[in-house]
Amino acid sequence: MKVPTIVLEVLDRAEFDGPRLVLTGTLDRKLYLDTAKVLEAAGGKWNRKERAHLFDGDAAEAIEPVILTGEIVSNKQQFGYFPTPGPVVQQLIELADIKPGMTVLEPSAGQGAIASAVAAEGCVVDCIEVQESNATVIFDAGYANLILVRDFLTTAPGAGIPGYDRVVMNPPFARQDDIRHVMHAHRFLKAGGLLVAVMSNGVTFRNTPLTREFRALLDMQGGELHPLPEGAFKESGTGVNTVIAVIPKVAAHT
Repeated sequence: MKVPTIVLEVLDRAEFDGPRLVLTGTLDRKLYLDTAKVLEAAGGKWNRKERAHLFDGDAAEAIEPVILTGEIVSNKQQFGYFPTPGPVVQQLIELADIKPGMTVLEPSAGQGAIASAVAAEGCVVDCIEVQESNATVIFDAGYANLILVRDFLTTAPGAGIPGYDRVVMNPPFARQDDIRHVMHAHRFLKAGGLLVAVMSNGVTFRNTPLTREFRALLDMQGGELHPLPEGAFKESGTGVNTVIAVIPKVAAHT
């Protein structure tokens, strides 16, 4: 069941309290009915006494996959680690304008689908990956200059980690983690560097404080968003709608 963007915008500004979802703003009758239909399909039932749609579990967790994919999905997805398909990797490399000898970071690297392709272009590649089993795959492949096994969001730039010419990444998406990872990763660039990242299409229409902060960074740095085709990650097991963010480091951002 495809969900129109105007309904996704309504869901994005809803208020959540455990199993309760309360719609906000003024909705005309058609938009309300279209939204209510989506909520019901996602498991929410209108409760007149509560004046809210009630879910069996956490309402925000039920709605987040709808916002990410633009459709009602039958199976619960965490939107964490999904390997980057080859065609998407190549597009990332092209948009990053990769050149031999560049220093490149892949944070939350998974098993290195991006890092290995970047290393093949003659770059010096560092990886940060929280899962030791994934980091072992990268280590055994032998192309990484440095592998840190830790949560990227707890890793600070500096302290022995150099500024990079490029950051190329496919971060986790759950609960807008893609925005958190991308904004943090931008701090790892040297002046004149470039960050290229797969992100949820939600950054194009959501109006949360975090999304507004990201779009301010995008505007300040002269960045761009490039839409990926629907189903770009189907082979990796997710229907999330995605874009590629290209963000230079042309002004201070800490």
